[in-house]
Amino acid sequence: MARAVAALGHEVAIYTTDRELAPGEADRLAEQAGPATVRVFPQHFPRTLGTSFALARTLGEAVPRADIVHLHSLYLFHTWATARLCHRHCVPYLLRPHGTLDPFLWKRHRGRKAVIEALFQNRVLRQAAALHYTAEEEMRLAEPYAQGAHGIVVPNGLDLAQYATLPPQGTFRARHPEISGRRIVLFLSRLNFKKGLDVLVPAFARAAKNHADLHLVIAGPDDGMEAAARGWVAAEGIGGRTTLVGMLDHEAKLAALRDAAMFVLPSYSENFGIAIVEAMACGVPVAISDRVNIWREIEQAKAGLVGPPDVDTLARQIESLASDPAAAARMGSQGKALAAEKFSWAAIARQLETVYRSLARPERRNS
Repeated sequence: MARAVAALGHEVAIYTTDRELAPGEADRLAEQAGPATVRVFPQHFPRTLGTSFALARTLGEAVPRADIVHLHSLYLFHTWATARLCHRHCVPYLLRPHGTLDPFLWKRHRGRKAVIEALFQNRVLRQAAALHYTAEEEMRLAEPYAQGAHGIVVPNGLDLAQYATLPPQGTFRARHPEISGRRIVLFLSRLNFKKGLDVLVPAFARAAKNHADLHLVIAGPDDGMEAAARGWVAAEGIGGRTTLVGMLDHEAKLAALRDAAMFVLPSYSENFGIAIVEAMACGVPVAISDRVNIWREIEQAKAGLVGPPDVDTLARQIESLASDPAAAARMGSQGKALAAEKFSWAAIARQLETVYRSLARPERRNS
């Protein structure tokens, strides 16, 4: 996002902590940001809040110079520190909750969150110039918890040029000979409690009884659910038809998408789902839950199958796509067109530019 906006000629800087960054990842982020600058600051106690006084001190110098601040995430130290500085220096901020106001996530750890809301979070929401959502559905679901703040919708995006040329068909399958000539049902996301792996594994097992040529590939970094997923695979007796490959780099991800017959994501909560857009950009039909907040766009474009996150529904979705390859191919084509039309960074950067100008300090709106 920062790179796309900076490419329009704006001065863009990212200030963040090293929260959840792997060694060396800060350098990679700086390379990816292109003309935008990146500053990464260390966390310290209490780490659960992502506390960083070094970040706060530097923001104290940066915020007064800004025309607008785009503040990301709730319930963290930087949320409080940045909003406080913006209020002090009369700099408007656009606040993106990243799905935390979805009822499914809002209810988790409610006691702890209620304390933070009373201390600062509700005030930060109320004082925002606007809340940034990535889908209409996300904004609708968040409304009861948004403290009356105005909402705007600008989606996430992709650099479609990175998906224009895919590896030769069979590249991913060749790296995993256990797949052999089977059709791949691909899950590509963090192995997290909300992603519906407990739905996916039994649903695949049920669909595979009628389609012996299907193979489940679970790709993504472990976020607390890998052991459970392996247990479900063993319990369903589909170990010989399931491959867990862990985190994939960009080229390996493209190879997996190139060889996939379908992409599946039965999430219980998903404020956007960038992996789904990646699949569509590669022409892969998708089977997703109606808790993914871009489900309406996908359903309207007939780019995939949508339904509640339960075993019966997902099993039917997998079987439907497996039984009618021609229909699946049409969905893949329509998904590719949808990704190009709505989720290109070039178009989204212009939308963000318009939003930033509308919210910026009056004396700087035309600068």
